[in-house]
Amino acid sequence: MRFHRLTLVASVFLTVVMSIIAMIFDYTNDVVFTEKNNFYLTLLLCVIFIFALNYLILEYLFNYYGKKQIKKISTILPGDFLPQDENDMNFKELGERVSEFSQKNATEIDTMKEMETYRKEYIGNVSHELKTPLFSIQGYVETLIDGGVENLAIRDKYLERIDKSVERLLNIVKDLDMINQYESGEITLNVSRFELNSLIREVIDLLDLEAQRKTSVVQLQSSANQIFVNADKQKISQVLINLISNAIHYANREKAQIIIRTHILKNKVLVKVEDNGMGIKPEVLTRIFERFYRVETSRSRNEGGSGLGLAIVKHILEAHGENISVESVYLEGTKFSFMLEKSI
Repeated sequence: MRFHRLTLVASVFLTVVMSIIAMIFDYTNDVVFTEKNNFYLTLLLCVIFIFALNYLILEYLFNYYGKKQIKKISTILPGDFLPQDENDMNFKELGERVSEFSQKNATEIDTMKEMETYRKEYIGNVSHELKTPLFSIQGYVETLIDGGVENLAIRDKYLERIDKSVERLLNIVKDLDMINQYESGEITLNVSRFELNSLIREVIDLLDLEAQRKTSVVQLQSSANQIFVNADKQKISQVLINLISNAIHYANREKAQIIIRTHILKNKVLVKVEDNGMGIKPEVLTRIFERFYRVETSRSRNEGGSGLGLAIVKHILEAHGENISVESVYLEGTKFSFMLEKSI
């Protein structure tokens, strides 16, 4: 630790003061130099000696004090913020490290607050999702116990509703289990070579009745008749089902259009799922991949989904080493895009 400027200024100041005192002392004691040159030479040597002595003493004191204070302050810093040799650190470096440590702590605190908020919201959403079908089952069972079972029409109708509620519960649990497995890395991909456009047509046929109920038109537009990719066919099918099904559910106009586009980009294949539905508000666009997050809560729950579809889509694509992006204009439509590895 070097206090060069402070030491230099203090040394000059003390040297001047001591020289003046020495000169006054000499004059008051009638010290007479026989030669004028001897007087100035002696005065110069005295000044140099006093300056050097002051500088060395002050340098030592400042260094000793500085190291002692640095050692006290550095005790609040963790080991990874300190250099291997603490004696090489000066106040400027210490200040930078304290500032860095403070910034890191502030960031960690903000992250913890966000995680706590997310945890509370997540628990609330889980409980709400499970509560709806459970209360339905409870109500139907109580009605049957109270005598409804004797009426065949009521019994069959309520048993069918109970079956749907149980199926919804199982879907929620299954989707939750799937996401947890993805996050823990327990699911391995069964990568194979398959024709993407054929898979998309199969998914469109699978969702055809759903699209008809919503008076929606689903079509494929591709830059080539056949496009082969390397991916897990079953899981990419699940991605397409979730994205297309969402587009159908959120259609808010007659004869809504959902277009799936595939386009070859060198060694990648770009897949887009576009709709002209209700769109998503900008302030919630970044949250749609969160577990149980719903753009329209009541409407989505009435459709019977688990609220985990987009979260699953995100995890499946990340497992393939790809990302999914979304663009949306509220009340005009939404476009989801992702890449897959092109097969030779």
